[in-house]
Amino acid sequence: MKKISVILLLFFFIGLNAQKGEGGMWMPNTIKQVEADMQGMGMSVTAENIWSNDKPSIKDAVVQFGGGCTAEIMSDKGLVFTNHHCGYDAIQKLSTLEHNYLQDGFWANSFEEELPAEGLTVTFIDDIIDVTDQVLNGVTDSMSAKERQSAIDKNINAIKKSTPQDRFHTFSIKPFFKGNKYFMIKKTTFYDVRLVGTPPASLGKFGGDTDNWEWPRHTADFSVFRVYADQNNQPAVYSPNNKPYKPKYFFKVNIEDLQPEDFTMVIGFPGRTNEYLTSYAVKQIQDIRDPARVSVREITLGIMDERMAKDKALKLKLASKHAGLANYWKFWIGESQGLKKFKAVEAKQKFEQDFTDKVNSNPEWKQKYGDILPRLEQLYGELEPYLTVQDYTSEIFGRNVELPSIAMVAGMLEKQSQERGEAFYKMVKDRYKEYIVNNMMKNFDKETDKEIFANLLDFYVKNVDPQYISPELKKALENKTPQELVNELYEKTNLDTKEGIEKLFSKETSKEFAEALNQDPAYKLLTAQQKWIDEKVSAPVNKINTEINALMSKYLKAQMEVYSDKAFYPDANFTMRVSYGRVKGFHPRDAVFYEPFTHGYGILEKYKPGDPEFDLPADVVELLLKKDYGRYASKDGTLITDFLATNHITGGNSGSPILNGRGEHIGLAFDGVWQGIMEDIYYRPEVARSIHVKDNYVLWVIDKVGHCNHIIDELTIVDHSNEPKPVKEEKKKKRKKFLGIF
Repeated sequence: MKKISVILLLFFFIGLNAQKGEGGMWMPNTIKQVEADMQGMGMSVTAENIWSNDKPSIKDAVVQFGGGCTAEIMSDKGLVFTNHHCGYDAIQKLSTLEHNYLQDGFWANSFEEELPAEGLTVTFIDDIIDVTDQVLNGVTDSMSAKERQSAIDKNINAIKKSTPQDRFHTFSIKPFFKGNKYFMIKKTTFYDVRLVGTPPASLGKFGGDTDNWEWPRHTADFSVFRVYADQNNQPAVYSPNNKPYKPKYFFKVNIEDLQPEDFTMVIGFPGRTNEYLTSYAVKQIQDIRDPARVSVREITLGIMDERMAKDKALKLKLASKHAGLANYWKFWIGESQGLKKFKAVEAKQKFEQDFTDKVNSNPEWKQKYGDILPRLEQLYGELEPYLTVQDYTSEIFGRNVELPSIAMVAGMLEKQSQERGEAFYKMVKDRYKEYIVNNMMKNFDKETDKEIFANLLDFYVKNVDPQYISPELKKALENKTPQELVNELYEKTNLDTKEGIEKLFSKETSKEFAEALNQDPAYKLLTAQQKWIDEKVSAPVNKINTEINALMSKYLKAQMEVYSDKAFYPDANFTMRVSYGRVKGFHPRDAVFYEPFTHGYGILEKYKPGDPEFDLPADVVELLLKKDYGRYASKDGTLITDFLATNHITGGNSGSPILNGRGEHIGLAFDGVWQGIMEDIYYRPEVARSIHVKDNYVLWVIDKVGHCNHIIDELTIVDHSNEPKPVKEEKKKKRKKFLGIF
């Protein structure tokens, strides 16, 4: 029995070690620190294969796609894979009722047929440089939060002035580890990106909102683009003379069968995580902030659903906005529920007590760090009265309704022109106009916007403390209902039509622009309310948050000192990260297990003719019924569509490549599961799963549905299924040696 107990104990520690990196988002230039752990899990490439400044490496094939997704280079001709929902905006812009590429799909049969996606960019990361010493030069612990940030901003501006950049070659300096480290990210951006192919929405969005954040999934969430460069392979704006970009590195596509526990690696640009939050912050997110934002979006989405169901043209126009609003509506519901279910607040409290005990046991630590948590608790208490009105305001006046958003952007030009002068106004006014007309108004339908605004304004005045409603808004509502006020605003404003916007932005001088803008009744009222919120809510909130941020920097620094044997990784901040894990199913609830793979026959099981979320084209149904999977079938004759892995991903990772141990492309990340949705705050390895579309399904759609053999021929497709797997054998040897009993 003693021998068996020792064996079980050793297996327990092996399991702990194997999961050390699962949940982590590691910087690619520092991946060496977990290289041994990754290789122990089955990776055969090296840290240098992932990141190198001296030779082509994996990071050279991973790009930031547009403003908020990831994509990857898949051929020596600049072919790009990303998610269907990442290409959604570009595909929508290129679509018309006559050529509805969102609904019907699109496949270019030659370079000449590829469609320029105006405004779309891809950005490569050239280098990541530690500039901590320069940024924190002269910064001391005795400084106030405001003084500290002022010194940091001054140092960053000095670095920016001394570092050259242009439109194509830029850099950003970002904080890591809550401001304890700073890195400069050097980038190259390409502006000529063209649509090569996309499946119809019935495949690319199969399952719709019903399946969003859910497993099992059967979604072909991919689209195909191409990067173009000038004659010297350098970035350039669109020109018919541009050539397909020749990349430093591109991925091979592996179509062999996956097995549970196979090693997986995801590289991308995750947006934001907050793994080091205190219990006070987590409780507010769980009980106040998420419910507030959900309540607003429920009203908006209900109105949009009803109107879109009656009008196909409106459905196309509002599709992108609806998808974006619905995505985080469902996310916030799941996040709040998950935090409660897994007792995240209690877990944070337990850690904070352990931290406090350790700090108090060491006089030096107690002097430096003993007051951090009590002060944070006090500050979060001061923050709480403002949270609901802050979220209601940002949702209603900043995200859900277009008219206030348009007014805000126009107001930004007015303010910046006052600060930076007439030359600035003349230089940028057309850019502002184009952004409003081509981006904001593509989602704008006046009648829908009016109905949403009227309902949300009614909700706002009924649920917000009257002290946060401006005198101007109170006066405007004295003898009117919210519906009547909104009708009047939309009748008199010039900000709700392209013609009105173009007339406003045609003003020759910034003074004329400001005069015209400030005569607009909608702008006047919305600006007055925003100024009131800025004074009564934003100003005190910003003051509190400035101190919270400074204390959180100190808190994380303290954790890294107190728990010096623990490996820390920085929270995500839209910079390139590597997460690693394994193919794995999970138990969503008692007596239920989710297998890690879905299959082609599962698509037919969900198929519902006429249902907008689960309908399928006739040719796809026929192919699936015939089981015509071609070379993309598994050894058992099925077609794997999607799969689960333990890699931690979040918003921004959409479209990220998921790689096998050889660094070969096996799929694209596109979602997470409902049960683990709180992982950005509280990662739970037993339920945190990322969802990926398998390359076999992607290629099957391109080949069998799109009939684009030239794309298939352009890819480098590999299958090592008949080759030995030395990495796993070596892993077994290491475990035998470690156990010493076999």
